[in-house]
Amino acid sequence: MGRLLLGVALIVMEVSLPPVRAQTGDAQPETPSGSPDASELSNEQISAPPETPDEVSVSEVVGDSEIGARLRQILTSTEWFRDEDVVVENGVVFLTGATESEKYRTWAGDLASRTEDVVAVVNRIRVAEPPILDLNPAWTELRGIGRIIIRSLPLAIIALAMLALTWMCGGFAQRLADRTILRRIQTKLLREVFRKVLMIPVLLLGLFFVLRITGLTQLAVTVLGGTGRFGLVIGIAFRDIAENFLSSILLSMQNPFQYGDLIEVAGQQGFVQRVNTRGTLLMTTEGNHVQIPNSQIYKGTIVNFTSNPNRRFTFVAGIGYDVPLSEAQDTALQVLTEHPAVLDSPEPQVLVEELGSSSVILRFYAWCDTSAHAWTKVRSSVMRLVLKAFADRNYSMPDDSREIVFPQGVPVHMVSEDLDAGKQQGDESGRVRGVLQRRNGQAPEQVVNRGEGDLSSDAADIRKQAETARDPEQSKTDLLAEPVSASN
Repeated sequence: MGRLLLGVALIVMEVSLPPVRAQTGDAQPETPSGSPDASELSNEQISAPPETPDEVSVSEVVGDSEIGARLRQILTSTEWFRDEDVVVENGVVFLTGATESEKYRTWAGDLASRTEDVVAVVNRIRVAEPPILDLNPAWTELRGIGRIIIRSLPLAIIALAMLALTWMCGGFAQRLADRTILRRIQTKLLREVFRKVLMIPVLLLGLFFVLRITGLTQLAVTVLGGTGRFGLVIGIAFRDIAENFLSSILLSMQNPFQYGDLIEVAGQQGFVQRVNTRGTLLMTTEGNHVQIPNSQIYKGTIVNFTSNPNRRFTFVAGIGYDVPLSEAQDTALQVLTEHPAVLDSPEPQVLVEELGSSSVILRFYAWCDTSAHAWTKVRSSVMRLVLKAFADRNYSMPDDSREIVFPQGVPVHMVSEDLDAGKQQGDESGRVRGVLQRRNGQAPEQVVNRGEGDLSSDAADIRKQAETARDPEQSKTDLLAEPVSASN
């Protein structure tokens, strides 16, 4: 029994007591549960970088005199300050002097504050006010521009050489075109237009290369890209000029007239002297220069009197009712056919046009060669000869009858002298007949007299006037072919 109780007691003690670890040479001392492990602490200390101080002192303490001397040397070396001075007392820096810019004043304060062993900075540097008439900024800009120009001289020389080469290439292209494709174009204006069209792409290509060489690539792209928009703007702004230019091209292609032609357009009549890209220059028969825009000429009605040298002229004359009409027509027709300046084909005609109140109106038609004769002179000669032929045959040519109405009436006094005077005067037709009868005894009428000249064309006289007249534009801008004779 005693042994049993002893065994139970031993078992209870074995269970209730904590286990005892075996201590060896590798045993580690226990650490409190609240403290970190040694391995973890060493890793944190190794990974955390040390803090970098703002300043690293190379000496124990820098004296005030050394700080002031160093700052004074730096300020003097910059040459930005006038009457500069640095005073240091117990690490406090006092800056005095003058400068021309606020940025220099701020820079000096920052420099002093970053100096070693400086506690505080008192910046008493003042900014000097610039004078009213200060040309220094202008001179500074000019010097900067001068430096830029000097640095750009090599590129400018290369660009000029490239432009000269481009111009030479354009001229070569024009000469090559003149010898090949432009030889078939007879109109001078069209040749000039095609030569300019060939020159434009060459110049644009050369300009693009120049801009690329000078480093202005973006500008080159802008120039090439904006050519279409630029042309649109120019076309809108200079619409009239562009219209005249295009009209001049169309006129040169259609060629409605030539140099020296007598034309009538826009209410003006004259001989063609010049056609350029703006307008057409005419010289009227009065010797005046008239410039007409090509757009008006192209859109207007053109009458060319020279393209067909034969021109018909007309005039009228009245004969009395007592004159045989057929005989009068034959007489006038004989005068027309015998005149040397009147053409046989088309043949002349004498037609009754109107039966007037006191006379029969005859109209005369005849043709003449305007390249050899002036139609105005020929008409004058023919009218004079017809009048002479009618006078030789005692044909009466009475005036038109007139009716005068007096609303208030006219008092009439019967005087014998007035009656005698009325009897002596006779009627108007008798007076005209008497005049014509008195002419019967005169010499035969000449075909040409001094007043009419030699019936030659006025084109030669107008051409002489154009040669002696002052050029309205004072420039050689004639775009027509070479001058041709008036007979052409």
